[in-house]
Amino acid sequence: MSELVLEVKNLRKEYGAKVAVADVSFVAHRGEVVGLLGPNGAGKTTAIQILLGLVTPTSGVVNIFGMPIEKERVKILQRCNFSSAYIWLPDNLKVRENLNVFAALYQVKNAKEKIDELLQMFEISHLANTLTGKLSSGESTRLNLCKALLNDPEMLMLDEPTASLDPDIADKVRKLIVKIQKDKNMTVLYTSHNMKDVQEICNRVVFMQLGKVRAEGTPKQILEQFKQNSLEDVFIRIARGGDLVEQEEK
Repeated sequence: MSELVLEVKNLRKEYGAKVAVADVSFVAHRGEVVGLLGPNGAGKTTAIQILLGLVTPTSGVVNIFGMPIEKERVKILQRCNFSSAYIWLPDNLKVRENLNVFAALYQVKNAKEKIDELLQMFEISHLANTLTGKLSSGESTRLNLCKALLNDPEMLMLDEPTASLDPDIADKVRKLIVKIQKDKNMTVLYTSHNMKDVQEICNRVVFMQLGKVRAEGTPKQILEQFKQNSLEDVFIRIARGGDLVEQEEK
């Protein structure tokens, strides 16, 4: 088994009487792409916020690179990065200026060359001197991905990375993420509602519903467990409260 990069054990987050994450456990190894899936309100966002050190869990353990996130957040995040289709970078800065700021924060060597490479890779070189606030949602998503790859992260967390992209660009971005992940042997935690993304990219998936893990395994194992032909059917079944017991057997 390859090196354990992420360990989440009995993670729980309560907001008063509301339980957002209920005793969730899963792991991710070096070079593995793990899909963290589930309907809106399943607890995925809260779990990601805890992994980023933005939210303190009520209980449980999160170790990344063998270090506890609550004690070693800075050291851990220097080796990680994050991108979301729903987070915009400062809109009063130009595209290159935004990337220069993050390159400085991550102490990226040869920052200009790295930025040029990523802008070209995601086909937004022509936007380098455009104000970020003038970008379309799809262009902003690609800028966020450039930011997320600046420091060659060992672990990358991606939240709906193709959500705002048209089918052509989404396909290019999906294939690009796969190539970069394999080239760098990067660990990726991937959240998406697009099951095509998941089946193409993820080695293993963790399905959440109402703050709990409902199913975990490779896409093939999940399909066999639920006796379904597609992950989309599994997603719908979990979202509607289904479990591993076939209703038709009753």
